[in-house]
Amino acid sequence: MDIVRIANEAKLTEKQVKKLLETLNENSAYKEKIGLRYGIDLAVRRKDGSIKQELHLGNIQDGVKREKGHTITDVGLASIAGLILTDVTEADYDYLAIGTGTTAAAAADTALEFETHRAAGTGTLVTTTITNDTAQLVVTFSGYTGTEAVTEIGMFNAATGGDMFMRQTHAALNIDWGAGDSYQATVKIQYARA
Repeated sequence: MDIVRIANEAKLTEKQVKKLLETLNENSAYKEKIGLRYGIDLAVRRKDGSIKQELHLGNIQDGVKREKGHTITDVGLASIAGLILTDVTEADYDYLAIGTGTTAAAAADTALEFETHRAAGTGTLVTTTITNDTAQLVVTFSGYTGTEAVTEIGMFNAATGGDMFMRQTHAALNIDWGAGDSYQATVKIQYARA
C-alpha cells in the first residue's frame, strides 16, 4: 500500500496524514517493542573499603551517569529466547569473568580476549522501572597476588568455558591484589519496553 499516493489522491492535508499514520500505529498488532538495557558498575576498593577507581557503563536509565559500549553476544540473544520455553534447557548466567583484553566487543564473541579470573555471583531481581524488570549479578574479586590492569568483563553460564552472554571492554582499572585491593562488579540487564 502506497500511503503517499493514497493521501495525495484523497487530497489529505499534512495534519490529516499525520493523524491517519498515528491511528494506524495505535491499531497495529505489532506495536509493542521490548528491548534490553544494561548497566555495569565497576569499583576497585582498597583494603579499608574506600573506592580507588570506579566506572559506570551502559544505557540503563537508573539515574547514574554512564558510558556506553556494551555487547550482548549472539549466543546471549539466543539464550533469552530459550529461557521463555519449558522444553528448551538454558543454563543460568551466574558467573562474571574479568580480563586484560582490549579488542572491542563484538556480537560474535564467545570468550574474553584474555580472561584472568572468573567467579560465581549473587543474582537477584531488582526494580529499575517496573517491579523485578532487571536481572542483577554481583561479584567481588579478591585474594589474588600481584597487580593487574583489568580492561574487560563478561557474563558466563559456567565456572569454566560455557557460553558468554555479554562482553564489555573499558578503560583500565588498576588493581594491587597484594595490597588488599578488591574489584566489585555489578551487571544489570533490564528487560524494558522500547
